[in-house]
Amino acid sequence: MSESHQPSVVSEKTANSDHRDAPSKQGWFPRRKTAKNRPHGEKEEPTVNVKSDEPSFPPISLAQLFRYSTPFELFLNAIGLIAAATAGAAQPLMSLLFGRLTQEFVKFAQAIGTQQVEDTQVQEAAASFRHAAALNASYLVSIGLGMFLCTFVYMYTWVYTGEINAKRIRERYLKAVLRQDVAWFDDTGAGEVATRIQTDTHLVQQGMSEKVALCVNYISSFITGFIVAYVRNWRLALALSSGLPCIALTGALMDGFMSKRMQQSLKHVADGGTLAEEVISTIRTAQAFGSQQKLSHLYEAHINKSRKAELKYAVYNGIGVACFFFIVYCIYALAFSFGTTLILSGHADSGDVVNVILAILIGSFSLAMLTPESQAIAKGRGAAAKLYATIDRIPAIDSADPSGLKPNHVDGEIVFENVNFSYPARPTVPVVKDLSLTFRSGQTAALVGASGSGKSTVVSLVERFYDPLSGSVRLDGNNLKDLNLKWLRSQIGLVSQEPTLFATTIRGNVEHGLMNTKWENATPEEKFKLVKEACIKANADGFVSKLPDGYDTMVGERGFLLSGGQKQRIAIARAIVSDPRILLLDEATSALDTQSEGVVQDALDKAAAGRTTIAIAHRLSTIKDADIIYVMGDGRVLEQGTHNELLEDDKSAYSRLVQAQKLREAGEHRSTFDDNSGASAQDIEKAIQEEVPLGRSHTGRSLASDIIEQKRRENDQEERKSADYSIPYLFKRIGLLNRESWHSYTVGALAAAVTGMVYPAYGIVFAKGIEAFAQEDRGRIRHLGDRTALWFFVIAIISTLSIGIQIYLFGSSAARLAAKQRTIGFKAILRQDIEYFDRDEHSTGSLTSSLSDNPQKLNGLAGVTLGTILQGIVTLIAGSAVGLAFGWKLALVGIACTPILVSTGYIRLRVVILKDEANKEAHESSAQLACEAAGSIRTVAALTREDDCCALYSKSLEGPLHRSNRTAFWSNALFSISQATVFFVIALVFWYGSRLVSQREYSTFQFFVVLMGTTFSAIEVGNVFSFVPDISSAKGAAVETIKLIDSIPEIDAESPDGKAVNREHARGQIRFDNVHFRYPTRPGVRVLRGLSLTVQPGTYIALVGQSGCGKSTVIQLIERFYDPLHGSIHLDGENIADLNIQDYRKHIALVSQEPTLYAGTVRFNILLGAIKPEAEVTQEEIEAACRDANILDFIQSLPDGFDTQVGGKGSQLSGGQKQRIAIARALLRNPKVLLLDEATSALDSHSEVVVQEALDQAAKGRTTIAIAHRLSTIQNADCIYFVKEGVVSEYGTHDQLLSKRGDYFEFVQLQALSKQD
Repeated sequence: MSESHQPSVVSEKTANSDHRDAPSKQGWFPRRKTAKNRPHGEKEEPTVNVKSDEPSFPPISLAQLFRYSTPFELFLNAIGLIAAATAGAAQPLMSLLFGRLTQEFVKFAQAIGTQQVEDTQVQEAAASFRHAAALNASYLVSIGLGMFLCTFVYMYTWVYTGEINAKRIRERYLKAVLRQDVAWFDDTGAGEVATRIQTDTHLVQQGMSEKVALCVNYISSFITGFIVAYVRNWRLALALSSGLPCIALTGALMDGFMSKRMQQSLKHVADGGTLAEEVISTIRTAQAFGSQQKLSHLYEAHINKSRKAELKYAVYNGIGVACFFFIVYCIYALAFSFGTTLILSGHADSGDVVNVILAILIGSFSLAMLTPESQAIAKGRGAAAKLYATIDRIPAIDSADPSGLKPNHVDGEIVFENVNFSYPARPTVPVVKDLSLTFRSGQTAALVGASGSGKSTVVSLVERFYDPLSGSVRLDGNNLKDLNLKWLRSQIGLVSQEPTLFATTIRGNVEHGLMNTKWENATPEEKFKLVKEACIKANADGFVSKLPDGYDTMVGERGFLLSGGQKQRIAIARAIVSDPRILLLDEATSALDTQSEGVVQDALDKAAAGRTTIAIAHRLSTIKDADIIYVMGDGRVLEQGTHNELLEDDKSAYSRLVQAQKLREAGEHRSTFDDNSGASAQDIEKAIQEEVPLGRSHTGRSLASDIIEQKRRENDQEERKSADYSIPYLFKRIGLLNRESWHSYTVGALAAAVTGMVYPAYGIVFAKGIEAFAQEDRGRIRHLGDRTALWFFVIAIISTLSIGIQIYLFGSSAARLAAKQRTIGFKAILRQDIEYFDRDEHSTGSLTSSLSDNPQKLNGLAGVTLGTILQGIVTLIAGSAVGLAFGWKLALVGIACTPILVSTGYIRLRVVILKDEANKEAHESSAQLACEAAGSIRTVAALTREDDCCALYSKSLEGPLHRSNRTAFWSNALFSISQATVFFVIALVFWYGSRLVSQREYSTFQFFVVLMGTTFSAIEVGNVFSFVPDISSAKGAAVETIKLIDSIPEIDAESPDGKAVNREHARGQIRFDNVHFRYPTRPGVRVLRGLSLTVQPGTYIALVGQSGCGKSTVIQLIERFYDPLHGSIHLDGENIADLNIQDYRKHIALVSQEPTLYAGTVRFNILLGAIKPEAEVTQEEIEAACRDANILDFIQSLPDGFDTQVGGKGSQLSGGQKQRIAIARALLRNPKVLLLDEATSALDSHSEVVVQEALDQAAKGRTTIAIAHRLSTIQNADCIYFVKEGVVSEYGTHDQLLSKRGDYFEFVQLQALSKQD
């Protein structure tokens, strides 16, 4: 769950501060419950997070995109543009030569077609014809060579400068981001920074590399085409231009309709994605409550809306493309009809007609190609606007500002004078009100108070993350605003509740504390000495030294390879390594269990010695030794004094806080509590000494290891099998998935075949048209010209129908497949067992994105593309067949060149389109670095690590830059050759054809049929292929989809197998028999090692022990999220592995530490707990569950009552409110067994009292198993089991265990809040 949605403890930290639980009007502490006064002073209005709308930035100008280019790069770009314009002019110039060649053929046909022709004349005509044809062909070759050179120059220069500039922008953006003040991050969020770094910089790079040159290329082609056409024959050119407005108009209309539908579809998919993200990130709750079916239906509703929009999109797409081709073929008809008229009136020859047709079409198609490239530039300009706005922003608190005082000596006295403050994100909520405090040099001061009372704010103001609105904060008499910011932060060590470590070694993490201090440039040996000393003080040296790689052990991303206590101690070492004068401890132990807390607290006590220390704690046991304690409430200091002074007044706020947390002590042992404080210190020393790092030593293999090894081998075999799926098998499986679209595919394929045959048919008609121009008889020319035009009109109608049907049917089938794939995929994900979600590759983000991306990728193969591929294959086959039938010699030459021509499109795809994707992947690891820095900005700022992060990021960009420059050279050379081959092939066919025709083996008609059927068909198919997205990514998506659908989990919640539990006879007795367990993703760590325990029906038992001892594992095994490796678990004497999972889970309800609510109404969230159909659940039952959960009054006080929207992940409610709705959901099941996994640990004392009351009420009359960090919450349990190293070390009631003076007694010692002697 993201931090900003966490309950109140963390909330105040993310300066998203939820002051939800802060009682503003009712006073600070609980009062008696009245109708007006909500339970225990919890402020019970639903909070709505208001966020100012993100400012919209107008796209910057094209010139501004290049503001970081050097003059040399701009010079290279200019050369590139000239080359691009030249290359663009080449194709229309080809049409000029093509026209001249056609005219030569017609002239020769006319020469030999006249009646009285001598042989010698024929031979002269043939020789002159061959010479002219060869000359024009050689011109074509020259243009091809020029095309190769120019294409290479413009592609390579622009790719090169684009890559370098993008690197500069990335570096400057990260530098600017890390320079911003924390208030900016509160508003922006690390997620947005991550998106900007990953997506927006990529868009900018696309917009400033070869796309610009390609645009110039296409514009040049368009302009040259029309100039050539109008110069050759303005009359015909003018007539043909009349088709352009029609193309533009239909295009614009259809684009409008299509983009609207597309946006609707994407919106619904995104809504579905949001739901999927919520559900997958809280999969344990979804499975525990068996709500997979309901949630799948919700998801399906979103996807069905998206499918409807996509079907409409397919209709408009079909109509749009069909209209386009209708107009193109009508232009041909017009050209031949009007061209005939011009020839007869002497205003044109056949060469002109062909030249004008080709020039106009080449020009028009260039304009069509322009759109995607210009869109890329527009997106780049839009993205750059946001990036540049951040780069140009100078924050009020500027860490990059070198000015400010840097005193030589620091005492460390901090004084707050009449400080007023409210967070910039919520300026109307005052957090600190006229606060005056003094923190004496070298003393430890503690801040105590409820969530939202302003404690963490004090720390933020000392670190100067924010400036006060009025009043001042002073260090040794200097206003913090006058001090140099980096200097100030280097004087302070900060340890926060959630320690942030960076993905480097333990040594590297501790060394971060030396930034901007006199040791920053010390030798590695000196630095290591300091690191080692700091770790010894922080009680970390013991476990670090035992790790296989010692201080060079990598800690993983955000330190996830270490336990909470270990991370916290590394963070303490980092805070004190530079020996700062000031130490800030912001709830440094609240997230730890008692054992780790003792070790960490001991480290903090050592660290605080001799420095000014400001400590904040929820657990008062951790701060009772402070020199002064300030009790805060509602942004003011309520009381101050030492622990003992404050306890003298029974009525004081502090006394009441202590009472709320104090354990009921067993009367007969009261005296022993006080004189045992020494023992716990020795125990801590012992614990530090004995602590073993994670990972196991080389012992003989245990039974569990063998079982795990066997499982791993089976999984590997499965993986290998799935990687080998063949394309036909994938087609078959995906086809079966989309069974209802088979008829659409069949008709679509027939339509594609017809469309494919249109081009060869067009070739025959075109050749007939050319043949007609060679006639002598004027009447016959007129007649044949009109007939050719008529045939083109017939082709126009046929192709319009066939291509419209083809695109609609393939598009609609793909839409249905995508919807099917998403819904089946989502159900398949929810069906998996918890082990599946533990694996790194199945993180919430990757599963959610594969749900939205895979259907999109598959669309590339199953949708319109599939039709296009079929159409291309038919065109090639039919074209070759027609060519061979009319002139096999020339046809064989044409067919031999086909692979070269078809591959040009594919090469364009690889080089131009897929380069961007490869580039994005190459930058992913460096983006990860940037996101890590932005995501933990407070830590980066506190350690003054900004420059260090930028240097690392800059270094990580070097690799992709070198790689890109290396591949760019070869790939662009290949692309340039492929663009030039078209000219070479046409020149070859014309030259060889002219020889065959001059020797009178073939007629002009046969020559043109073969030319169109083989060469031009291949060019056409090549162009089509350049729009075919990567087939390999579609294959990957298909494999992933099928693997997911086929994977049947070991613990299958959908399986009908297993015995049903008889509801009448179920009592709720739970028994563990010698259970051994390890988490499948961490097989090296033994969690349970022969755990046995029995829970009698209707009793309340508690599990206690240090973190990692296996308490939560017990709860997860009862829920059957995992199966034990060995041993068994029983419900009422039945092995739970033999019971039907869905049915078994209906008898259990889980309330976990993080309450999980989904976007929807309060009623919807409570009903997820129902075990009968929703329609059968009465309002009375819902209200009864809410009454027992202590939340009914609150819900009824809301304007919409049970129909109030709770927001994504319940974000509109406070932690305490969410937790009680979660309890109501659990109670609606009327479960036999209630599992409470630290259900109150994330709440402040305030909300905890209310929720604890609800839990006590809920536990009545049913078997309850509770885990709690705070022993005060479970001291009334019928039986307490102390779990140690995976087994029960002792059990009994609170009083019995205290009398044993064993592990539990030690635990109580560590939390003892007794008044000190």
